[in-house]
Amino acid sequence: MMSKIRIGIIGVGQIGKHHLENYSKITGAEVVAASDINETELKTVAERFKIPRTYVNFRELLDQKDIDAVDVCLHNNLHAPVTIAALQSGKHVYCEKPMAGAYIDAKSMFDTAQICGKKLSIQLSTIFSKETKAAKKLIDEGRLGHIYHARSTGFRRRGRPFVDGYGTANFVKKEIAGGGALYDMGVYHIAQMLYLLGTPKAERITGKIYQETGMDEDRRKSSGYNVEELGIGFVRFADGLTLDIIESWAIHLNQFEGSFIVGSEGGIRLDPFSFHTSFCDMDMDATFNIASADWRWHQLHENEEAYDSPQNHWIAALQGRVPLLPTDRIALQTMLISEGIYLSDKLGRDVTAEEVEKSSKSTALKL
Repeated sequence: MMSKIRIGIIGVGQIGKHHLENYSKITGAEVVAASDINETELKTVAERFKIPRTYVNFRELLDQKDIDAVDVCLHNNLHAPVTIAALQSGKHVYCEKPMAGAYIDAKSMFDTAQICGKKLSIQLSTIFSKETKAAKKLIDEGRLGHIYHARSTGFRRRGRPFVDGYGTANFVKKEIAGGGALYDMGVYHIAQMLYLLGTPKAERITGKIYQETGMDEDRRKSSGYNVEELGIGFVRFADGLTLDIIESWAIHLNQFEGSFIVGSEGGIRLDPFSFHTSFCDMDMDATFNIASADWRWHQLHENEEAYDSPQNHWIAALQGRVPLLPTDRIALQTMLISEGIYLSDKLGRDVTAEEVEKSSKSTALKL
């Protein structure tokens, strides 16, 4: 029997409750402490999930020596200061996406984990989807040949937090969230593409952001809405590899076609999952029973359940059963690309990765 990983969760709001639900289904996880500035909600959640210890001040949670790891479920611009404090206290850290509110803050998180010798993982659920696993197998076996281009897409027709009827205004204020559609949704889709491409380093980025679709005027005023609802980007990597991006919170169109990767020998579309190639000089479009394949892999491969979800993987990695996938490195590169789109929009031209790194300004909130 593997020992349980003792976890402290910081933030018990909407995302925190979702993480707690996931931990309740993982036998190797034991949530032993929780922290939130909302003492009433903290008590309610602790009772619901049978969490024995609660702290209004998260630093008191970090002082507990019997906690192996913490899960940071706060607003984006709080990710860096809390994660860095947790790493420096000797805890491993699992953090909700996006990694932070600015690239420079995410880089500080990454560097601190390296210095402290602690594991840092970012909640990137798309990396663990059945579609990603199937695509990875095709790519690793060389079925695509030389990969030269990919597309990252994310679609909501009208799905902006708060102004379209759900969630809180904190999701649409740059001062708290750091960004809009690119940070809230784009992180999942861009990270998925980067993972499948082998996490190449961006060289040049160009992009444009928009806030054009109408919204309820009372919600507009009360929310302080100042983030993008549509982000467009184009990224150049080394060796001619490119990635184009379209991420929508609100747009007057029907569903986009799904993300894809193309190579000299074949192409993959992620949603719906399909493979495209030529066979005997004939164009061929193929589908796969990936649900059946995933079931079979679970029967044949040891620790296959460690790749069922980000939190399953996190716990298995802390137990030493599998190596931790580099979600921190992938999330950091995703931050660089998103911030590159913002900078390109501001300057009206393409920008280099070095320009993004040098111009990045911390948005981390003081604690």
